[in-house]
Amino acid sequence: QIHYLHSLPTGRSSELRAGNNSVNTDMEEVRIDMRKPEEADPAEGFRCAQLCFKINHTMPITEEYNRLVSELFMGNIGERSRIMPPLTVVRGNSVKIGRNVVVMNNSLFMAAGSITIEDDVMVAANVQLISNNHDLYDHQILTCKPVRLKRNCWIGAGATILPGITVGENAVVAACAVVTKDVEDNTVVGGNPAKVIKRI
Repeated sequence: QIHYLHSLPTGRSSELRAGNNSVNTDMEEVRIDMRKPEEADPAEGFRCAQLCFKINHTMPITEEYNRLVSELFMGNIGERSRIMPPLTVVRGNSVKIGRNVVVMNNSLFMAAGSITIEDDVMVAANVQLISNNHDLYDHQILTCKPVRLKRNCWIGAGATILPGITVGENAVVAACAVVTKDVEDNTVVGGNPAKVIKRI
């Protein structure tokens, strides 16, 4: 699937332009028209698809594996962070990962809107981080907003984080939760849609 850039707002959101490995930290919506090849970034799509294939067929926790993961995220991954295979990443140039992060097996990064994972975050298996959606009336338009996982949060197995969501510091997202609203610091949320279960 090839995504096309359309009507970028001004400011830091423009960092999502093709070929720029900066990460969008604004919450303004970016719209991508998949029908406009002149605005496409096919090279990034091919790059990520091929690197994910190589990563998913390489012995983990080896120098070669770590080099491929760093290349996928264009060096935007901190010390002592570990991403376990298999993984699927779209637009790895719009992902930033901090230090001491653990992402377990079978993760999905849909990063057209950008994804930021701060230090000490734990992401369990089968988690989906989705920073882009399709317009309700025109399915060829992607609507994109950043996803941010703040320091020391924990995302439980099978959870889905939707576009524009910030998960707060030390927060816990229960297994299989679907997060449609921001999660406050020091809270536990669960369910579909996710709701506050307790404060910690």
